[in-house]
Amino acid sequence: MFRVKVNKIESTRSVDGNLGKRIELVEEREISRYVVQPRTNEAKVVQDVLQAVQQQMPIFSQRTPLAVPKILLFLTEQEYDNLGIDFDVNQVYEVNLQNQTIIFRKV
Repeated sequence: MFRVKVNKIESTRSVDGNLGKRIELVEEREISRYVVQPRTNEAKVVQDVLQAVQQQMPIFSQRTPLAVPKILLFLTEQEYDNLGIDFDVNQVYEVNLQNQTIIFRKV
């Protein structure tokens, strides 16, 4: 089981010309940068100051969210309706893969 977030929904046409949707589901992971141990007292002071700035100003945060494409669905309007899920951008779903089926559960 894993979690995905609806990143993008686009209108599209199939090869037959039927209207459909392209739904992009991404798995979000946080990637932290490596930690360097300072060798001198001056470097330790600089590291402490940088950590304080990062805590006060989130734009300088070390952790960067990484959106990893996980599932792309290309569905006709009829297939989308038959699926019975109203995907919304930024909605999070738990995805369970078992017995040759994909099960989406809204979180």
